[in-house]
Amino acid sequence: MGLELADIFREYGAAYRQKHANHLQDSHLQVMRAIERCRTEVLGGQVYRCPECEQQRYSYHSCRNRHCPKCQHERTEAWLNIQRELLLPVPYFMLTFTIPAELHEIARQSPRLIYSLMFSASAEAAQKLALDPRFVGGQIGLVGVLHTWTRNLAYHPHIHYLAPGGGLVSGGTTWLPARHNFFLPVRALSKLFRAAFRRRLQKTALFARVAPKVWIKDWVVHCKPVGNGQAALKYLAPYIYRVAISNRRLVSLEHRGGMADSQVTFRYRTSDTGQLKFCTLSVEKFIRRFLQHVLPPGFVKVRYFGFFGATVRSKLAILQHALGKNASLQIEPIQSSKIADQTENQSGILCPQCGKAMIFQFTIPPIAGRPP
Repeated sequence: MGLELADIFREYGAAYRQKHANHLQDSHLQVMRAIERCRTEVLGGQVYRCPECEQQRYSYHSCRNRHCPKCQHERTEAWLNIQRELLLPVPYFMLTFTIPAELHEIARQSPRLIYSLMFSASAEAAQKLALDPRFVGGQIGLVGVLHTWTRNLAYHPHIHYLAPGGGLVSGGTTWLPARHNFFLPVRALSKLFRAAFRRRLQKTALFARVAPKVWIKDWVVHCKPVGNGQAALKYLAPYIYRVAISNRRLVSLEHRGGMADSQVTFRYRTSDTGQLKFCTLSVEKFIRRFLQHVLPPGFVKVRYFGFFGATVRSKLAILQHALGKNASLQIEPIQSSKIADQTENQSGILCPQCGKAMIFQFTIPPIAGRPP
């Protein structure tokens, strides 16, 4: 078994918590401890026995924390199943909204507020512009997911939206298709996003801390076609429930004494060229980079707007029928083995030695109060 994030936390987590005890957030502590305990005897589990060769296997429970690299596969699958029911037989587009680097510090300090403002301001900008008859002329649907990292774990809050290429006119029974390979103009989107965000932030005490130049610079917004609904889901699926780094990207942990001297190396691909690169950080800096992407407790990172919103989603059945989708439409299953780390075989535990189905023996209770 290769290096895992849990290995790093189990070895250096206590030292990190002790050194940063005065300013470590409770949510960060909870995530660290959950990952350290994941699939260990601390959480309890089951024991299985092979009837053929008498091998025993201990299967420990998962922590189910949304920041754990091991525990997101099933949630991604469940989300995909829901989205397949929402697919429309039209071209899809990906919108990406990013806040400037000057706002990163207040975002770190007040993530719940800033991330919420990012969602509301970007959704307002896209929906307002889409109502313009020069572009769509109707209500659009948006499925958005928040991300806070780059591929090398740097802090970079942004939101990806998946949107069908078109909109509903008033009344919700007529579909207006977007132009071929064009959805919304990004320069206009950028200005509307910036204005909507500024208007919301003005109502808070944080506004006084923002440099005036932030409100006159261009904010980065992208829009690109991503194919039909099936292709669009394949495109967006890796962004859903992904954690900041997966275990398979970890390359090595080099022990050089203390936390500040030992080093973690991980690999990543550049977003522009796809070139494979390696990043080496001290264990302390690596843990700090990971924890800055921990979301506030209960924060909803996947949100729906427009005709995908819960209050108007009932119109989708009418819309799907009008566009030609029916019950006989077969949706190709999406393989998400590349999306998240593989989990245990859920249909049965197989013996690692002979391959026979193993038999459940007994349950191991969790160890209450025991540190990982």
